[in-house]
Amino acid sequence: MNRAVQATRLRETDFRQFSLPDDDFASEVIRGLSGRPKRLPSKYFYDAEGSALFEKICDQPEYYLTRTELEIMRDQAASMAAALGPDVRLIEFGSGAGLKTRLLLEALRNPVCYVPIEISQSALDDSVAQLREDFPQVQMQPVCADFTQALCLPRPAREPRRTVIYFPGSTLGNFATSEADALLHGMRLSMGPYGAALVGLDLKKDIGSMEAAYNDAAGVTAEFTLNLLARINRELEGDFKLDRFEHQARYNPEAGRIETRIISRFDQAVRVSGQDVSFLKGEAMLVEYSTKYSLDDVEGMAARAKLHATRRWFDRDRRFCVQLLERTPLSWSAHADA
Repeated sequence: MNRAVQATRLRETDFRQFSLPDDDFASEVIRGLSGRPKRLPSKYFYDAEGSALFEKICDQPEYYLTRTELEIMRDQAASMAAALGPDVRLIEFGSGAGLKTRLLLEALRNPVCYVPIEISQSALDDSVAQLREDFPQVQMQPVCADFTQALCLPRPAREPRRTVIYFPGSTLGNFATSEADALLHGMRLSMGPYGAALVGLDLKKDIGSMEAAYNDAAGVTAEFTLNLLARINRELEGDFKLDRFEHQARYNPEAGRIETRIISRFDQAVRVSGQDVSFLKGEAMLVEYSTKYSLDDVEGMAARAKLHATRRWFDRDRRFCVQLLERTPLSWSAHADA
């Protein structure tokens, strides 16, 4: 029986999980290290150790993003729930620890189900176990997968009024412009004609505070970044010596984004999955983009995906924004800033 047929036969108590093929990590790493310039996919930050380190990053005083978005959710979740309406099927891309999700689920009226899509099995299991206990009336349908790939999602036991895709954390900013456009287009298709996307976005501000968020004084972000090399050592028979590489995160004003790289401190050679990789002193591996947006940037990006922002919620200092994107004609719904 193929995967699509299996997914359509799910019962209320079934929770189909789609695992990533074991060779994806190895093939993507080898391909990235063979490129010019070298790069590594940021989605592989989040093994168990990486997920734990990211939670520590969120506690660092320089990292304003999570605190600011949580402030918005605490203050505005009821307003968001009213805009989304009752009987929602909530699909979350990259669910992580689920703190913001909890606030949204508490505010939603009679949610049909929650479908977290998360690449880290351990993070997914931990988050869903707690949410299932706290929201027994909400059907939990966890999916372990890469949300950037085509998915056949489980069907809920009860028919929803609309599908809402929740994408918090400014994760959309981790993609290049063409990739973000493609992801929004995919959301538009997945949400259906009456659906919506609730998307968190970090706004442009002074360069000092943006760069500090990715270069905390305690070095947790650097440890998180270099854990990607440690994971390659653990899982792909790599022999990276972490003290011979360093974390670098700088704002590129032309592209409007923080660009995070791992820099080789020496001329050196590393072996990964039986292949030799050479580095020059100062050579960089690009590992992550973190795009910052103006409201005009958001309008343009949404328009390219044939979406528009019908509501916006800001923190008190307007550093961060949660956007409600819908595919209904603009004339049907007036813009309003909350």
